[in-house]
Formats: sequence, structure tokens, C-alpha cells
Amino acid sequence: MTDGWRDVPPASAWGEMEERVLAFWRERGIFARSLAERAGAEPFVFYEGPPTANGRPGSHHVLSRVFKDIFPRFQTMRGRFVDRRGGWDCHGLPVELEVEKRLGISGKPEIEAYGIAEFNALCRDSVLTYLDEWERLTERIGFWIDTDRAYRTMDTSYIESVWWSLAELHRRGLLYRSDKVVPYCPRCGTALSSHDPQPTLPTILRRALYSVSGASQSSRLI
Repeated sequence: MTDGWRDVPPASAWGEMEERVLAFWRERGIFARSLAERAGAEPFVFYEGPPTANGRPGSHHVLSRVFKDIFPRFQTMRGRFVDRRGGWDCHGLPVELEVEKRLGISGKPEIEAYGIAEFNALCRDSVLTYLDEWERLTERIGFWIDTDRAYRTMDTSYIESVWWSLAELHRRGLLYRSDKVVPYCPRCGTALSSHDPQPTLPTILRRALYSVSGASQSSRLI
């Protein structure tokens, strides 16, 4: 033992050591205390880009959540108040694809035949399927974030806040109309976000390159 620090043997049980630290934080409410001690200080605004809880967390989520933890901790150490409120993404094509698999249907026409309201209800139930696993992972990796007050993008209060933000942008003259090329899925009948065309989606989503039969070279569609 040197200068108040315990010697740590190279062959230590690192997992058990981490569990002891997590238990210490949990039993003494260290995260809540870190917020209480900074109450009234200069704020550092942090909005989590929320994950979707209808799929199990993976190693890539650990990496992204570590980044989300580093900067709020750094700002807290600088004396600023960081209200770290978690969230859950409840929209998007992955949610719909998961429900389609469960129902054994495929594509927009079959969804409409099943019933849009009924399909949406199943999507709402599906998005939080693995919430407990996400919360266990969040604690296990030491990610300090408030999941008790987590926002959900499917809640009316959140949707209204998005419309308010758009209204404010319009009021300030910051909205404009333009054109943008985006991926499109003929099977789903919808445009795709930048991360949707990935190997986990149906093969047909990656066959969006086509041409019109009989069209001239200059007028082929891509």
C-alpha cells in the first residue's frame, strides 16, 4: 500500500471488483447525489439519442453509451449541472419489421389488410420488449442516466414537443423547401433513414437499383 492506495494484484477478479463498485453506487445513490450537488449550477444540456428497446442490446450499444457517459461526467466534474434523462425510440422500420415477422405477413398491402390501427397497437407493445435487459446493461456498464423519467417518442407529449420545435423553426424563418435524394423501399412503400439499408433488413431493400425497360440511356432511373 503506497500513499493511501491499495496494491492491486495483476490477477484480480475484475468483474467482481466492478460489481462491488456498482453496488456502492446503487446503495448510496451516488448518481442522484451527483445531480443534487450540482443543482442550480450552470447547465450543460444533454439529450440522449435514444435506442429502440424492441431488440436486445449488443456490443455496439456499449460503445455508443460509453461516449454518451464520458461527456456528461466531464461537464459534471467541471461543476455544471447535467440532467441526464434517458429515452426510448419507439418509431422506425425495425419496429414494424419485427411485428411483421411475428404476424407472418410482409409488406404494406398485407399490413393494410390486417388493419393499420391493430398493427400500430402491436408496434406500441413491441417497442419496449427488452426494456429490462437495456436497463440491466445500462447499470452494468456504469452509464449514469435517469431511466425512471425516460421519454418515449410515441408519447403525445414528445410528439407535441417535436411539432412545437418545427413551429419555432418556421416562426424564425429557418425552414425551407428543397429536394433530397433518399433510399426508397418498394416492398415497404416508404423512404428509408440513413441506417435502415443494412444487412439485417430484407434483401429486397438492397435491390433499390433498377431501370425502366425500354428507356433511353439518359433517362434510366436509379
